[in-house]
Amino acid sequence: MSVTSVKLERFATTHWLTTLFMNDTPYDPPQDAPPSDLNAPESSRSAPGTAPVPGDESTLKWNQGINSYQWLVLVVASLGWVFDIFEGQIFVASMRDAMPQLLGVASADSPDVDFWNNLALASFLLGGAFGGILFGVVSDRIGRSKTMIITILFYSVFTCVTAFAGAAWQMVLLRFLVAMGVGGEWAVASAMVAEVMPKRSRAVMSSIFHASSVFGTLMAAAVGYFIISARPWGDDTWRLGFLIGIVPALLVVVIRWKMKEPEQWQQAKQREQVDATQTTGTILELFNEQNLRNTFVGVTLATVGLVTFWGSHIYGKNALLRSAQNSALETAGIAADAEKAVKQAAFKNSEQQIKQAEMLSMCLNTIGGGLGLVLFGWISNMLGRKGAFIFYHAGGFVMAMLMFLVLIPMNAPYMVLCLALPVFGFLTLGMHAGYAVYFPELFPTRLRGTGTGFCFNSGRFGTAAAMLLAASMGWAPNQTATYLAPLYVLGIVVTLMARETRGEELPV
Repeated sequence: MSVTSVKLERFATTHWLTTLFMNDTPYDPPQDAPPSDLNAPESSRSAPGTAPVPGDESTLKWNQGINSYQWLVLVVASLGWVFDIFEGQIFVASMRDAMPQLLGVASADSPDVDFWNNLALASFLLGGAFGGILFGVVSDRIGRSKTMIITILFYSVFTCVTAFAGAAWQMVLLRFLVAMGVGGEWAVASAMVAEVMPKRSRAVMSSIFHASSVFGTLMAAAVGYFIISARPWGDDTWRLGFLIGIVPALLVVVIRWKMKEPEQWQQAKQREQVDATQTTGTILELFNEQNLRNTFVGVTLATVGLVTFWGSHIYGKNALLRSAQNSALETAGIAADAEKAVKQAAFKNSEQQIKQAEMLSMCLNTIGGGLGLVLFGWISNMLGRKGAFIFYHAGGFVMAMLMFLVLIPMNAPYMVLCLALPVFGFLTLGMHAGYAVYFPELFPTRLRGTGTGFCFNSGRFGTAAAMLLAASMGWAPNQTATYLAPLYVLGIVVTLMARETRGEELPV
């Protein structure tokens, strides 16, 4: 290569980076730079220092040949999902502080507190289902980036408004509105990541996107551990966590400035203009002969995952909380079967230690869960999508039975629980990344947001129904966790009915 060619290449690269980070218009990769061209065939993209093999991308690793815009999409989608989860988990981290104050009762173990907290959780599930389906359809019709802006504003603004709630019913209503944005953002972001990434990288990138959720949970746990437990605002301290919820609104600036609609979506809209059968965002088409099997599998897998998350995973992740409560009773010389008011007084005296144990339990579980999520892509590339789902569901069932029938009821040593929690999180949470990997691969571009959003968020309806069943039957949390854990086996059965998509291009 001549000196002049090298200089020209360096100038083109500098101009490209300047366009990406300094220009005030959405980035559009230069058409005369094939290695960084989003529209170029994957076989033409190569890593620095390697020669591309025509028609063969086996020499490229998942992270090679990925240009800056594709990384930007992953980062923005992941940040949106991080704050998405934070908005949901901040209530879980603070509900034992917020709801007693809103109801004007002294104890977080009051039946009224349990009732309203369960109502708020059910409201969140229903809001997520409604918003996820609605905004999935909207993203197919008006575009991914535009819809992402709407969903992020939805959940960030209403989370911030929650800090000013003055009654329990207001909390319940605001949780519904927050969840609409939460459910919608995931559907849009997962479709966008899948459409922007090359085939060899799609599973891993989608897993990374979904795994970023652990940072949202860790943020909520940190707020609970360092702020809510310290109570700098007294009984109003829980409001601080919700005020932080306005921060994600800043992402809107980046999305509006830098993001553009995926090429596949633009092509789908063009086909819609000339072919009446190619309408975008039609829910009824999910139930036609072509899509019914995929829809059934997707909805059922999501239902199993979400029901076991809220019914079993949430109970298991609080293992250290229950251990700390038992220690508080032992320290105070109070029997486990003592009067409820007596036990509550002991818990009040050890309030900070119990809160910190709860947050540590959440962190250990989340770290293991994060590994399970981020590794789903690699595992699904080795075992296939179906093999990965079977691995996680089988492991989740075994670990849930171990926790609920052995470790927790027998009051296992603190260190044993600390070691078990990451494994429990890995196996009971990891399959959730599979929804971001697998669901976009089941539906054509014109229905991808609709199908992905419908499948994932319909699972929330099943979860709400399961929680209502548990409440109507009067099941205690440990009973609910144990009775719902066998659903992991149902997940295995449904997976056997699913279509394998490993190595396939996204449906057009």
